[in-house]
Amino acid sequence: MKNPHFYAVIIGSEILNARRDDKHFLFVRDALMRRGHTLFASFIIKDDSSLIRTTFEMIKNDPQSVMFSFGGIGSTPDDLTRQIASDVFSDGVLVPHKEFSDHIIERFGDTAFPHRIHMAYLPKHAGLLHNVINNMSGFYLEERYFFMPGFPEMSHPMVEEALKRFHPESIPLFRMTLIAQTSENTLIDVMHQMDSRVDFSSLPMMNNGSPIVEISVASHDEMLCHFNFNLFISALKMQNIPFEIKNNK
Repeated sequence: MKNPHFYAVIIGSEILNARRDDKHFLFVRDALMRRGHTLFASFIIKDDSSLIRTTFEMIKNDPQSVMFSFGGIGSTPDDLTRQIASDVFSDGVLVPHKEFSDHIIERFGDTAFPHRIHMAYLPKHAGLLHNVINNMSGFYLEERYFFMPGFPEMSHPMVEEALKRFHPESIPLFRMTLIAQTSENTLIDVMHQMDSRVDFSSLPMMNNGSPIVEISVASHDEMLCHFNFNLFISALKMQNIPFEIKNNK
């Protein structure tokens, strides 16, 4: 898939009510950036079936979506993700995954029944993501929707596995950034000239009470990045506005 849109869905009422701190956002962001990818969106949502379903459906409707979902794949009644994943991304039927079932029985013996074995009931055609802690797998669908436990020590190696297997590296992204001693308003006309194929951002700040702005331009096309970035430089020079170019790559 060219230029995938990466989503993180962090399911956990315990994060929203401050019983736990989120450990996933920064990890996913940085794991993607090491490979030249960036997050398209990230959500922390309540363990609510309607909200989870709506979030998954929204992501499914993006033809370029790749999703990392954390939490809710266990065997207790509040683990909702497996069934909703099947409803949204498959046909709504959960079926026993033979390899995963064997792992559960091997680890727990008779106590795998009647509850733990339910973890192996997955949407049809699901593949497994290895759990380095206890071999209780995560799973994926269509090589783009990845479902993992909420425990970071289990799920973060699964993210690395998924990226290594299916999304190892992106086309290099070229980014150029400057800081100008002016307000955003000075450069709005230039912003309107930006090519739609570049990603640019304007971050206003204050320095000892005076406005400054950070302008950043990025593209997978190096020449396109340079051309659009130079539009800002030309405008600043014409108006004799001091600016500093940051380390760019």
